[in-house]
Amino acid sequence: MSDAVRVAAIVDDDASFSASLSRLLRAAGYAVQTFASAESYLAQGSEKTACVIADLRMPGLSGMDLQAVLEQQVGAPPLIFLTGQGDIASSVRAMRHGAEDFLTKDAPKAELLQAVERAFARDARQRQQRRHLQVLRGRFDALSPREHEVLQQVVRGKPNKQIAAALGIIERTVKLHRTAITTKLQVRSVAELTRLVEAAGLFVEDASTFPKGQ
Repeated sequence: MSDAVRVAAIVDDDASFSASLSRLLRAAGYAVQTFASAESYLAQGSEKTACVIADLRMPGLSGMDLQAVLEQQVGAPPLIFLTGQGDIASSVRAMRHGAEDFLTKDAPKAELLQAVERAFARDARQRQQRRHLQVLRGRFDALSPREHEVLQQVVRGKPNKQIAAALGIIERTVKLHRTAITTKLQVRSVAELTRLVEAAGLFVEDASTFPKGQ
């Protein structure tokens, strides 16, 4: 299986239904893996999983339990509930916690395939965002510890003189560090620098103090 292939994982203890759904998805062009329980999926699921289609009620971990575990994982795939025992409360809870859709097992095939296609598209967007974030953070990793300190002061809107006093260095050194920062991060203004910091998720605790529109 090539790296470009993404997998729909079916998690259902009903073997006959799982086999039927697998045939439908394969006929629609998707790669499929089947798991008889949430536990087996969590133990064996591939990083290539782009969509999880899970029953709501299963022996052991339920579909809701599976969703709770996936919520704690970085890069977890979108989840679609496909159940024969749905109810409004479960549907609302599932959607509030980020499920792509909540369908009954007798839902029209077209509706299910549309949900799967949305889940695959969502997974692709999320993977792209993670790759972009990884590239961004790689650029920040190139900064020295002192440059990180200067950067944090800059995005707080502090002028060079205050930064120098706060860090116990001379103002000329601050200017040199700022030049090194903007060169390494490939930015030209404080506003651009601040947007980059926010995109990388740095200094989150100081987000409310970021200067606006500089």
